Amino acid sequence: MENTKIQKYADMLREAEASRKSIPPLTERDESIDIDDAYAIQLANVEHTVREGHVVSGKKIGLTSEGIQKQLGVNEPDYGHLFAAMECPDGMVEADKLMQPKIEGEIAFVLKDDLAGGKVTAEDVRRATDYVVAAFEIVDSRVADWKIKLVDTVADNASSGRYVLGEKKMSLDEVDLPNVPMILTKNGEKAGEGRGSAVLGDPAEAVAWLANRLWGYGVTLKKGEVILSGAFSAAPEAEKGDEFTADFGPMGKVTAKFV
Repeated sequence: MENTKIQKYADMLREAEASRKSIPPLTERDESIDIDDAYAIQLANVEHTVREGHVVSGKKIGLTSEGIQKQLGVNEPDYGHLFAAMECPDGMVEADKLMQPKIEGEIAFVLKDDLAGGKVTAEDVRRATDYVVAAFEIVDSRVADWKIKLVDTVADNASSGRYVLGEKKMSLDEVDLPNVPMILTKNGEKAGEGRGSAVLGDPAEAVAWLANRLWGYGVTLKKGEVILSGAFSAAPEAEKGDEFTADFGPMGKVTAKFV
């Protein structure tokens, strides 16, 4: 796809976010868009955001569960970029700045070394990880009514919105990632549950997949970055006034309140 079209679609998504007015799916507008075009659109907006002075703080992995992949008719996860401005360090999420948010309980990896090259393994991920923490990812879509296909969400920075990190930092020799449990509550009522094995069998495998996929686009996972490794369960909708807690057992809890 020519650069003028890539830029045009990137502009449309960026303007939708700025105005908080969603747009129809790009795939309805242009059936020729493929996955490489979608990542080019995403990267065009990442570069624009960096030029505006924002700092990339990490990456996120989406579509790790088999159910979501079947729903969208895909056979691999996707990824997006995180910016420092997306972090909600006190767990307070400004609902009015989002469009149609949903929330996912995940494990976040914080790296002490870069992960590069196309042959990264889960063991490489474990060696490069400084610590892991319980986390929330707040996903949001600039596409109307979440009517997305894989290409739509990838172009839209993998539907990234905000993220919240828990306080309890653990080294990977202290935790058995595939067996970490999670119970998600919304306003005190159970809203979901899962285990680490729901994330490609092991969240470290998801991070390895990400490092290898990114290598093909000239992007690396860098020391100090936060990597959101994928949802343990389906994502409930969130509105102003809602309060969520995800209890990850030995990894502690993370809380988010939409204000």
